[in-house]
Amino acid sequence: MENVFTIILRTILLYLVIHLIFRIMGKREIGELSVLDLVVFIMLGEMAVIAIEQHKDPILHTIIPMTVLMLIQMLMAFLSLKSRKIRRIVDGKPSLVIKNGKIDENMMKKLRYNFDDLLMQLRTKDITNIADVEFAILETSGELSIIKKSNTKKSATYTLPIILNGKIQQDHLDQIYKDEAWLKKELNERGHHQIDQISFCSFQDGKFFIDYIDPK
Repeated sequence: MENVFTIILRTILLYLVIHLIFRIMGKREIGELSVLDLVVFIMLGEMAVIAIEQHKDPILHTIIPMTVLMLIQMLMAFLSLKSRKIRRIVDGKPSLVIKNGKIDENMMKKLRYNFDDLLMQLRTKDITNIADVEFAILETSGELSIIKKSNTKKSATYTLPIILNGKIQQDHLDQIYKDEAWLKKELNERGHHQIDQISFCSFQDGKFFIDYIDPK
């Protein structure tokens, strides 16, 4: 009976600890979890199961590694916010599997993503005709984002950041067929002279969206 009582208490305690850890780590939907998130969550669950089954082992032997995992996750999240390179290493980057209405078969092979997967995810987005799709982006979470073809003569577009946290994103400039000189000239003409103070800038449908870094 004493063992049963101990197991119940440990289960309740570990439930509260894991709940607290998840709250500290931040809110994210299941579909938005990165590979690192999933690894951490699986490890936390395994640790909790082992701690409940091996109830004679001190509970601190479980809580300490759980806390270490939480700190690692928080550190990686902080570094990801500060560095796009680290963010890409940790989370990967979105991939265009349909661009301008054409399927990129080379990208699909690289991602080991087949046509059955593509069609299935299109159906979940209520897309019954692949010809209606202008862009399909496989997000880092595995979710497929869809931009449908425009009903007007103008082609459909989607937002690409060309400045992030004060740094010019050359790869995105290349995708919209622009260069750094063009960007600086356009920003200067609009009175935006300090690129390092811009947190987010995009250029879409001939219009700029510019947001500055909040002063501390």
